Amino acid sequence: MLAYEPSEFDPAPIPFDALSLDNRLLSGIKDLGWAETRPVQSGVIPLALAGGDVIACAETGTGKTAAFLVPILQRFLNEPAPAPQRTRALILAPTRELAVQIEDQVQGLTYHTTVSSVAVYGGVEMHQQEFALKAGVDIVVATPGRLMDHMRHESVDYSGLEVFVLDEADRMLDMGFWPDVQRIMAALPHKRQTLLFSATLPGEVLKLTQEFLHDPKYVQVGRRGGPAATITHAIQEVAGAEKTKWLADWLRNEAIGPVLVFCRTKIGADRLATRLSGMGIRAAALHADRTQQQRMAAVEGFRTGTYPVLVATDVAARGLDIEGIAHVVNFEVPDTPEAYVHRVGRTGRAESTGNALTLVAPEELRALKALEKAVGVRLQ
Repeated sequence: MLAYEPSEFDPAPIPFDALSLDNRLLSGIKDLGWAETRPVQSGVIPLALAGGDVIACAETGTGKTAAFLVPILQRFLNEPAPAPQRTRALILAPTRELAVQIEDQVQGLTYHTTVSSVAVYGGVEMHQQEFALKAGVDIVVATPGRLMDHMRHESVDYSGLEVFVLDEADRMLDMGFWPDVQRIMAALPHKRQTLLFSATLPGEVLKLTQEFLHDPKYVQVGRRGGPAATITHAIQEVAGAEKTKWLADWLRNEAIGPVLVFCRTKIGADRLATRLSGMGIRAAALHADRTQQQRMAAVEGFRTGTYPVLVATDVAARGLDIEGIAHVVNFEVPDTPEAYVHRVGRTGRAESTGNALTLVAPEELRALKALEKAVGVRLQ
């Protein structure tokens, strides 16, 4: 299996003003309140601006979205749009929530430009998406399943594609999207720039890089596969039957700030959110069986404080990007080290501090020890 040597570990911040970016793009960056790059952006942006393929492995919450959007937009502002207009960049994301959030950031960065974009995901009517795809918007942000639907309807034209971004590649693998990812990549023009982002690099992802990337540079930020250093990790031993009551007491008396609770199953998330609500704690549930409208209402309610507690399955472990989450609670011990890293990565973002708490029943102690060993973190 191919192994990559990183170009840089934890690159130093760079003022955006020092990157020779187009003034229209700089205006969008300043509107967002960004002054200098974060480590993954420092490592990726100069390499991507040079036009080569890049693999970036970094913890969640490190600013990867801007790391690929800034060089894409700079490229498009430097070069005239082709005629007739065609899609020039495709960004593939694992969840609807992440696709929407990437599109929101595209809108912010392109506010002073004429660059166009669309988010393509399931759970909503296809017609407007189809119209935008056929019109040839500059940037398409898509989930694999819905993009495959449009490909089957021959709504997608990749002939003018210049840049492809595969975001959260390991999460694509975890969620069973890998066959679609491979089909999509096989349909793209051979001559293109590819930027691949992932928190971990499992074997299937590395195999993909051998097949579809050309002499990529590798940027590693932080310890590979581990949680952010800004997160504290704790456990609470409590019998399974007592977990809900213990959590409710903790939420009332000790938790300060928004709390994201992860459950293993969709039924478990619904049941816990309902029970917490019955105990007077405002909580919403988020999982794949909820409609798009329900999911957006839950996320927005959590973001605004209407619901101080959001109970989610792993569908939110990558797709949710909300600043200021104070605590992440694992209602059960996660099944895999990757799940733990992805979940707790929802807190401690943007170099702020965060807290991860795992509720452990006696029968879960063996699984806890295995998790500690695999993640390399001692849970106190």
